[in-house]
Amino acid sequence: MNNKLVKQLLLMTLLPVYLTAPSIAHAALPGYAEGQPLPSLAPMLERSMPAVVNISTTTNIQTRENPLMQDPFFRYFFELPNQPPRQQQKNSLGSGVIIDSEHGYVLTNNHVIDKADKIVVTLNDGRQLNAQLVGADPEADVAVIQIPADNLTELPIADSSQLKVGDFVVAIGNPFGLGQTVTSGIISALGRSGLGIEGYEDFIQTDASINPGNSGGALVNLRGEFIGMNTAILAPSGGNVGIGFAIPANMVMTIKDSLVKHGEVRRGLLGVTTQDLSGDLVKAFNLESKNGAVVSRVENNSPAARAGLEPGDIIVSVNGRSVKNSHDIRNIIGLMQIGDNVDIQYFRGSEKRETTATIGKPQRPQLAGNKLHPALQGTILSTTQKDQVEGVLIEKIDTSSKAWRVGLRPGDVIVTANRYRIHNLDEFNQVIDPRGPLLINIQRGQEAFFLVLQ
Repeated sequence: MNNKLVKQLLLMTLLPVYLTAPSIAHAALPGYAEGQPLPSLAPMLERSMPAVVNISTTTNIQTRENPLMQDPFFRYFFELPNQPPRQQQKNSLGSGVIIDSEHGYVLTNNHVIDKADKIVVTLNDGRQLNAQLVGADPEADVAVIQIPADNLTELPIADSSQLKVGDFVVAIGNPFGLGQTVTSGIISALGRSGLGIEGYEDFIQTDASINPGNSGGALVNLRGEFIGMNTAILAPSGGNVGIGFAIPANMVMTIKDSLVKHGEVRRGLLGVTTQDLSGDLVKAFNLESKNGAVVSRVENNSPAARAGLEPGDIIVSVNGRSVKNSHDIRNIIGLMQIGDNVDIQYFRGSEKRETTATIGKPQRPQLAGNKLHPALQGTILSTTQKDQVEGVLIEKIDTSSKAWRVGLRPGDVIVTANRYRIHNLDEFNQVIDPRGPLLINIQRGQEAFFLVLQ
């Protein structure tokens, strides 16, 4: 081969490298040399940020200098006069998302507005509006409030079932009360459950910074569509470590529809208790996979019993959605309404079967409070569920009642009455004297206090 031919071949080999090299250099700084703007999220955020609001709440709390002063027997023994309770105010901050500009509906977390006496929404343009509670679901930590529908911006809703790990996301909220703040990241995981944060968990996990005050704010995709509501963080050191959780948009919107329609989520009953499949259970049932949940108990006369489910059945699919563990079943059933049909695929031994159950109404007796004591006029009482502190639950309360004015709130659990430990309505009735004062010990979240009703 002569030198001339070698030179021609060498030039032909180098030519593509030469042609593409300037293109690569140009892509590294897109448009900068041309004087054009760099890629930015600003246009999307200009559309989205007006739909995310700041929420501030005020809660009036009645306190006394000494809890013993609430005990009528203590005051009688020492001949002490009644002391009126003092009023204290508790303030908190959070975020919210406008999802219906026509009706002024704003989504937020239940814990942001829980038991608040006043809710104020501050819009992106600086307007401050008083909000009314439409409905709340403490178990899923979702609430809907309403503001005057005047020149509002709403977020479009995305289908959160289409999300994938690695998708870019942006969190918008009001961390630490600083004002509207934007952080970005990716979806780190999907379907997180079993964290003990909420009663119903199916979280999106993200590394976008979420801090106190972000609760109730929006997690959006790069199109500015609502994909989740920022709710909680995992913070072993007390600060953000890049592990935040958001409730998926599909779950939030299902709950929102029920809250707007009924003011509450009317969860139904399937009537099964399930548990995860451990390695030992997989061996014992001769299974090939740990995916699924084993039925450990079926309630008598329940929808599950009528559908033919039995202890030992392995549920692997509910309404076409694969079941990995018992949390999946709880989440799926928890979002269904009374009267909905649920298709269940399960194994009995090595045989795969299918059945359909109709979600039923929970069998939990309720009682009007005035039937037990006149001071409980305006309340609806029931016995607490298995996953709550044992006692008598105040399910509903009239805000114009005396019980409300002295400090009782929906969700309070009465654990003692007249110094007797009570576990249900029957025990409560046994220790009450309708003609005398009623001394009750209330459990409210992590707090406990005494009240005297007369």
